[in-house]
Formats: sequence, C-alpha cells, structure tokens
Amino acid sequence: MINKKLNIVLTGNPNSGKSSLFNALTGLKQKIGNFPGVTVDKKVGKLPLDEVDADLIDLPGTYSLYPRRADEWVAYKVLMGLDEDVKPDLILIVLDASNLKRNLLFCSQVIDLKIPVIAALSMTDIAASKNIRIDINGLQQQLGIPIVNINPRKNKGLSQLKKVISIALKQKNIVNKDDFIDVKALAPTSIERLQNLIPVNDYKALHYLINHEEFELSDTLQSAIENAEIETKFNPTKTQAEEVIARYQRIKQIMQLYVTEPNPLDKKIFTDRLDNILLHRVWGYAILLAVLFILFQSVFWLAQFPMDGIEWSFKEITASLHNYLPDNKLTNLLLNGIIAGLSGILVFVPQIMILFGLITIIEDTGYMARVSFLSDKLMRKVGLNGKSVMPMISGFACAVPAIMAARNIENKKERLLTILITPLMSCSARLPVYTILISLVIPNTYFLGFFSLQGLVMMALYLLGIVVALIVSYILKFFINIKEKSYFILELPVYRSPRWHNVLVTMIEKAKIFVVDAGKVIMVISLLLWFLCSYGPGNHIKNAEAKYEQQIKIYPTKKDSLERSLSTEKLQYSYAGYLGKSIEPVIKPLGYDWKIGIALITSFAAREVFVGTMATLYSVEDSNDVGLRDKLKAAKHPDGTAVYTLPAALSLMVFYVLAMQCMSTLAVVKRETKTWKWPIIQLIYMTGLAYFLSWLTYILFK
Repeated sequence: MINKKLNIVLTGNPNSGKSSLFNALTGLKQKIGNFPGVTVDKKVGKLPLDEVDADLIDLPGTYSLYPRRADEWVAYKVLMGLDEDVKPDLILIVLDASNLKRNLLFCSQVIDLKIPVIAALSMTDIAASKNIRIDINGLQQQLGIPIVNINPRKNKGLSQLKKVISIALKQKNIVNKDDFIDVKALAPTSIERLQNLIPVNDYKALHYLINHEEFELSDTLQSAIENAEIETKFNPTKTQAEEVIARYQRIKQIMQLYVTEPNPLDKKIFTDRLDNILLHRVWGYAILLAVLFILFQSVFWLAQFPMDGIEWSFKEITASLHNYLPDNKLTNLLLNGIIAGLSGILVFVPQIMILFGLITIIEDTGYMARVSFLSDKLMRKVGLNGKSVMPMISGFACAVPAIMAARNIENKKERLLTILITPLMSCSARLPVYTILISLVIPNTYFLGFFSLQGLVMMALYLLGIVVALIVSYILKFFINIKEKSYFILELPVYRSPRWHNVLVTMIEKAKIFVVDAGKVIMVISLLLWFLCSYGPGNHIKNAEAKYEQQIKIYPTKKDSLERSLSTEKLQYSYAGYLGKSIEPVIKPLGYDWKIGIALITSFAAREVFVGTMATLYSVEDSNDVGLRDKLKAAKHPDGTAVYTLPAALSLMVFYVLAMQCMSTLAVVKRETKTWKWPIIQLIYMTGLAYFLSWLTYILFK
C-alpha cells in the first residue's frame, strides 16, 4: 500500500480527447481552483486505483514544450517540475490517433523529461474512418512507454489504463533511459555548463538555457546561466529549431514503420465534405443564423409547458397557505418573502436547462469551433480574431468563465478587447428578465405555425448585444495602444454525435448552479426587500393602517379595495418606497417607475435578481393569489396608465442587454487585467450606453 498521495498529471494536445478522459476517469469527484500566482483553472479529480491514493491534475492543452500562452506556461512549469504545488509522479499523455505525427512531437519531448510516462491512444475510431492503421506494440517499443487504446466516450480501455497506471506507480526506475533524440548533441558545451550549475538531465538543461528568464531563480543563478550562454555562444532560436527538426525526422521514421496512412488524394471523409457546406462563404453564415434562430425558438417553445406548470404550482401553494395560516407577520414573511422569492427562481429553470443543453450539443458535435472559423474575418475588422468568438459565445452562459477563457488569446490587445466586450453578450442571468418582459408585451403569435414572435424578439436581444459589442470593439481598438502581431490558428475537430449523458449532466449541473448559487443571492435580497417593503421611517405606516381601519369599519363592503389601497400606501411609506422615489427622476425618462428603480439597484448583485425583486415588491403590495406576470400586467402609474407598456418594456430589455449589472464580472475583469482601471471603464461605458439606447428605444416606440 502506498501511503503518499501521488500526483498524476494529464496532458496532451488540444482537442485530443483529454477532457473526455479526465471526466471519465474522475467522474464527478472533481474540484476547480487556480494554479498558484496565475488565473488559470486547475481541475483536480480523485482517481480510484487499487491500493493507491492518487490525484489526477488536468493540465491546459499544449502543442509542444515551448509555450506561448499563459495556460501553456502553466502546463510547462508543472512538467518541468518548477511548480511547488504540483510535483508530477507520473505523466498521462493523450495521443490523438487521427493526428499522431503532430501529437508525437509533444509526447517525445515529455518522454525526454525523464518522468514516468503512460500514453492513452484516443480517437482510434476517427483514425479508422480515415483508413489509418497503427501498430501499437511497435509504437510502444520505439517510444519506450506503455500505450493503452481508449475510448472515453464509450468507457472502453479505462479499466486497462487504470491497471497500467497502478503498476507504474508501484514500480521504481520505470523511466526510459534512452533519449528520443540525442539532446546533448544539440549544444554539448552549453548543456554541460548548465548541469554544473543545476543537477538536471540533458533535456531539462536545454530548457533552462532557453527559458531560464521565465523561471523563479536567484539573481546569482540567473547571471551564471547568462554567462554560460554567452561564453558557449548558445543560440536558443537555432537550437530549438534544430531540436524540432530532429524530432520530426525520428517521428517520420517511426510513422513509416508502424503507421499506415491513406493516400492524401483519396476521397474526403464525411467531416471534410460537411465542412464544404458549413464553412461555405455564403451558406455557412446562413446556416449559422438558422442554428441561432432554432436555438432561441426552442428556448421558448420547449420551456413553455414546464414553466406554466411551475407557475401554477406556486399559485396553488400560496392560495392553500393563505387559507390555512394565520394572518400575521410570520405568514407575510413566508408567503411574500420566501415563497415569492422561490417562485422567481424556479420558474426559469426549464429555460436555463434547455439553453445549456442545446449549447452543449452544439459544442459536442464540433460545430462551435466552426463558428470561430466563420467569424474570424468579421472579428479582424473590429480589432479581434476568431479566437474571441469562443469567450463571446461562452458569455451567453456566464460572463465570468467567458472572460477567463480569453486567456487563450495570445495577442494582448485582442485579449483585452475581448474582455471588455464579453459582458455585452446576454448571459443566462438575463434570460428570466427577457422572458417575463417579452411575455408581458409581445403577443404569443406564431407565423406558419412554428415561428414564434416571442422567440424572434428574444433572438433580436441576443443579436443586439453582439452587434453593439462589435461596434464598441471597433471604437476601442483605436484607444488601446498595444502593438503586437496577431495570428489565428485553429484546429477544427471532427464532427461527432453528441454525448447525450454529457448533455443531461450539463443541464442538471447548470440548473443546480442557478438554483443554488443565484438562488442564495435572490433569496437573501428577497428577504431584505421584504423587510424594506414592510417597514419604514417614522409613524407613516402606522398612521395609514389606523386611517384605513376606520374606513373599513365605515365601508365594510369596500374592504378588499381598501386593503389593496392600504398595501400600496404602506409600500410607498416603506424604506424601499423612499429609496425608489429618490431615484425615480433619473429613470423616469426611460419609462420606468420607482419599483423598477429598486429592481435595477438590487440586480447589480446579480441580474436575475430583477425577477425576485419584482415578485417581492408586488407580493407585498398585492397579496392576491395570482402569478407575477398577472401582477406586472395590472401594474399602474398614479395617473392610471399601465407601467409595462411596449415602449417601457422594450426600453427595459435594452437596458438589461447593455448594462453592467454584475459585481462578479467586475471582480473577474480586475483579476484578469490586474488593475481596477479597466473594470471602471467597463462600468462607465456600459452604463452610459445602456441609459442612452434605452432612452432612445422608449422615445422611438412611444
């Protein structure tokens, strides 16, 4: 039994099947953190093995041991043994059988680090479809490491892989002592000088010579390495190029002996033929718009019945509790604070699950990468590149991980521009706001029996965010003075059928995150609002209660209408009422009343709080057992006109598309840019833009 907890690092090229293998090996026993000192995700999972306690650490994907991006530097330092937090006991490298030549470059470099290595050969079904045949036994002999054929999607080869890992961890001296290439011959004198300073093997010595400036070494040691480079006339660029050439020469020999590949002039496989259509300069964009259209139509169409069912359930629960519970403050808190807040959360779960389920299907099939490819030309015109599309699309889910995903953009200016505009993408937190407002003012009309007018408006809101983001990026690119060469290299994965289990798990996990994480914020604010709406300064509320109590005694037949008037007057005299009235002059030009003003303030904590706020406000004012939509539809200004007219609702939707109303987003922008300058700029420009375009919308439709 090995008592020490061992670290197995999982590495490989992007799109090699690494994430699928990590999920398959660890299941749901995973945790997410950051590597020390950097804002790059660290995924760690428990790997169940016989008599061995091991953590599996998923490193960011990288194509070679010469890093360019921040996430590649993280992987590089772990593999080089320079990360104090993660010291690898074994390296599990994933090899894509359909792109073996490219994958073997990184694999051969990892082997020469002299850490125990096991290779997991993935994508063998794709390789077979390309008529690629691999002699695994011959490949094992040439590389000097165990190779296990796997298919994480179908749980094939995983048991064998775990057995090989267990055996490797229990054995000693299993490292292949032979170098893949003669590393020492590349710079013999320089390597020997370095090894006199630091006791490392030949290949690590070469990397110290090339990248030591990026390592945390003492000033004395840095100077000694610099002197060694100068005195031995070490040329890092020339040496690196010679190394890569030497590796590819050896890889070519291995491929000729143990890999059978088809003639490149053979008939294209299905993926290539499909790309001729989906990446077409005309049809590609038309299909993309159609996919987006179907996506937003489905969010309304599929979610309608479960949403109606949840809303009906809460109406029935509230009505039953009204009949059985005594009329006191505690009942008021339960019905108008807790249950009203819960209804504002749970009613939107079906839409969020459907949206994330459909996005997962698009990602799983390989189409999402094609969206980046299609968008690159347009992105370059506004100062971005195709890699900006992935964070922007991720922004439809949540801006926080989307902004963190911008780390994959090598160019600093393009990365900063992407961070600044990503919050303009309509995240899932805005979905409840759009849904409730669209249902209030947009008729549930269908064209040709399928095209929903409400779905079209929803799609228009998402497109508005995209268009404004591109315009803002175009303007900002002239003010951000960072000059750096930009390039766009993207690997297009093959098309595959979606993993339905993965889709279902994602839908459940996203619903859980919304209910638990967003729900906690909504519930806290709902309870706080109930207090602010139920109490106020001075004796105004008590005086109002006494006045209406007298009137009810005089006019008992008008009790219901008088109680509604009392609720309205008490709300106006409450703390929430005074707060709302104080900001009403600022938002009145947009068509909003003071209650909407309160919702704008509370939803800065999280955008979805808007619905919970309105649910609490109107429940406190009107305790009738009707749904929130009915209460909002019946809302009136003091002059008797409706609050939620078409101009006002459209203005409010535009405001939520464009406004920066998320503290978490501002915090992550500060963390990614390492300064408060850019979050403040972001807050100012988004708020100003939201106010102006909302006012313009209200004026135009009024």
